[in-house]
Amino acid sequence: MPELLQTATPDADVKPMTTLATKPIPENLGVAAKFRDFADLLDSQGADGFRARAYRKASDVVARLERPLAEILAKEGRDGLVALPAIGMGLAGAIAEMVATGRWSQLERLRGEMAPEALFRSIPGIGPRYAHRLVEDAQLETLEDLENALHGGELHIKGIGRRRKEMLAAALAERLGRVRSRRIYQPYPLPPVSMLLDVDRMYREKAAAGELRKIAPKRFNPKGEAWLPVLHARHDNWHFTAFFSNTRLAHELARTRDWVVIYFQAEGQPEGRCTVVTETRGQMAGKRVVRGREDEQQQKEPV
Repeated sequence: MPELLQTATPDADVKPMTTLATKPIPENLGVAAKFRDFADLLDSQGADGFRARAYRKASDVVARLERPLAEILAKEGRDGLVALPAIGMGLAGAIAEMVATGRWSQLERLRGEMAPEALFRSIPGIGPRYAHRLVEDAQLETLEDLENALHGGELHIKGIGRRRKEMLAAALAERLGRVRSRRIYQPYPLPPVSMLLDVDRMYREKAAAGELRKIAPKRFNPKGEAWLPVLHARHDNWHFTAFFSNTRLAHELARTRDWVVIYFQAEGQPEGRCTVVTETRGQMAGKRVVRGREDEQQQKEPV
């Protein structure tokens, strides 16, 4: 497989410019500012220029819209956002999260300010106890994570039964601009395991060599130290961001330098996430494995 790239590529074609606002809309300007902040962070953390330019284009489009984003979501759902210039499914999801909660988990993650429990508490029916369980037991971080877990049948939390799951799914559909959507849940394509393992290898090698920028996460970091390296990489149509795990369990088991969380996103698609660890048991013991895809990996790389 070719080496993962960290260089810029030519801009992709975008849709025609939409009608511009004669008077800026404050709510839209807030979303636009977050997109521009995200682009600036990508630049400062060594990401390739392609993603930063894409977010700056989206910022310009959103800032100049003549309609509030919340109105577009309420009337047309995410399809209305995707119809805008420079806005694909991934950016539409980011806008939906910001409109619904005032927060954007991807931006908070790069800043080291990720607080997923607070994000989940913004959803009706989720109080502090369930928010804590979603983060610590289910290892979820974003509203997209929760939505995917609900529709994929992967959410198994004590106290969250079928009826509560249906209520949560309905609340998420409304908050994330899916009211008009009747599409059945369909998982998006995943990057190959071999590609994820390449990202994992690159991240750990560069982190060990001190070649990556470090951020100071607010969670589990009482001294406020900048200890968490961040990697941005690109291969083909995939963009990757990698961190060592900063969860409670990783700290308790002293795995913060072993477990690597990789966020991946194909052009125009929602963001996904996986964790790569050193297996401690079975036939794959001692090998790096992508959690949840062990069978696939073992079939391709017999041991």
